[in-house]
Amino acid sequence: MPRFSTLGAERLALVALAVLLVGAGIGWRQPMNVDEERFLGVALEMLQGGNWFIPHRAGEIYGDKPPLFMWTVALFSHLTGSPKVALYLPGLLSAATITWVLHDLGRRLWTRRIGVIAALLFLATYQSYSILRTGQIDSFLCLWVALGFYGMLRHLLLGPAWGWFYLACAAMGLGIISKGVGFIPALLLVPYAWAVRHHWHGVVAMPGQGWRWSLGLLWLLSGCAVWLLPLLVSIAHGGGAAELAYLKEILLRQTASRYANAWDHREPFWYYFVKVIPKYWLPLVLALPWLIPAWRRQLHKHDGRFLLLLGWVALVLLFFSLSSGKRKLYIFPALPGLVLAIAPLLPWLLKRWLGGRPAWRKAFTAVALAWFALWFARGFVEPLKEGRNPHETLMTEAARATGGAELVLVNWREGHWLFARQPIVHFGFTGQSRADAAVYWLRHNPAAFALVPASELGRCFNAGKARRLGETSRAEWYVVGADADNGQCQATAPSHVYHFAWVRPIPVGATVLDISSSQHWPL
Repeated sequence: MPRFSTLGAERLALVALAVLLVGAGIGWRQPMNVDEERFLGVALEMLQGGNWFIPHRAGEIYGDKPPLFMWTVALFSHLTGSPKVALYLPGLLSAATITWVLHDLGRRLWTRRIGVIAALLFLATYQSYSILRTGQIDSFLCLWVALGFYGMLRHLLLGPAWGWFYLACAAMGLGIISKGVGFIPALLLVPYAWAVRHHWHGVVAMPGQGWRWSLGLLWLLSGCAVWLLPLLVSIAHGGGAAELAYLKEILLRQTASRYANAWDHREPFWYYFVKVIPKYWLPLVLALPWLIPAWRRQLHKHDGRFLLLLGWVALVLLFFSLSSGKRKLYIFPALPGLVLAIAPLLPWLLKRWLGGRPAWRKAFTAVALAWFALWFARGFVEPLKEGRNPHETLMTEAARATGGAELVLVNWREGHWLFARQPIVHFGFTGQSRADAAVYWLRHNPAAFALVPASELGRCFNAGKARRLGETSRAEWYVVGADADNGQCQATAPSHVYHFAWVRPIPVGATVLDISSSQHWPL
């Protein structure tokens, strides 16, 4: 048996490698897409307004996602004083956790060497960087999926271990309040049931334990209750129509309805197999011509370890493929299972490929080291290449052009709100504010200004009295005052009006967010 200190040092080195590779460039990165702008803005609005159970976007209820990821970003923002660093820390935490999980499972299911290989394969895969380096919910969801995956395998393959099973169920509950699909580790029970029924070796049969299995549902619900219970209590003690609509939206429309009939990112069934896996699961997919026959041989031997891992990967891919809405990041949670099914076969593959050719072995080692080095370097190159967020530049110019007066947003994006440096007014994000509503507001508030895209400018405003600010979100933006009203729009009062202003706007600058030591985001 290896000494614990040696094993611990090995595991610490792998986790440190994960942090080094995924964390490269952190502090230089800033939110650059709508998801990152939205989630950081919601988290900071939670800190500012103190409404933790119902997320808001510029004063309006945001009902697309549960709040656990935003809670985490808000907490890290408070602790670090740097929102642009805090946004990426959940992904960094996930990278460290998944690396630890794969190393430990590989060691327990096979050997210590296989554990190292599994961790390195995960860190070598392209999708690990494309997801974990982002400030998106999926980078955090994978932490809970990995813990659920770990606890389930400790129980099903190395058990009985009911404590690990209950931990897995609680992790799935927390995954669900990060994103609704956090329950997917439970799909492991399908190949497990098959393996037990057909007496495959390597799985642990646990007959007559129905009551213990049923307790798993209670643990899953307890994880969900961290958010749902106080949410229901708060709505019961003073929730209005908007809060009840949010509850319906988040529990029904954004889960089952969105899965069955998505309204965004609609793709065909084969999308992941043709458009995503060949690119984002590199370099793993290069070995599939050899891996598939090897997996078949292991399954013919009735090896339950491979049945559970490959069966789970297949079920996760099928689950996301059956939904009409697809994005390349959705299938990332399946990657650790695939890696763990590849790791025990890699020594055999390398022996077959490289054989007794020392020069080839040296070339393979050099390529592997270069691969990791390039991903590390990319962490610093990308922020420099992307430059400053154009919304940040635009909203700084808007504040300068209007003297910091109230600004009405028309057809706005999350970046306009996140980087706003003055009070803003809008009439709802989902329906999108139109120029007509902005005209009504300016007629009744002549000291205010409006931020209008070029597509909406000519209908209600005199273009000659508009000031061009720049281009973002595939649109040219202009700021107009009440004097630019051309009188052609018969505007009526908007049904909803939302006012919002950052107490402390996110400071400008592509490399440093100016969070002074004497001021912090309030909890």
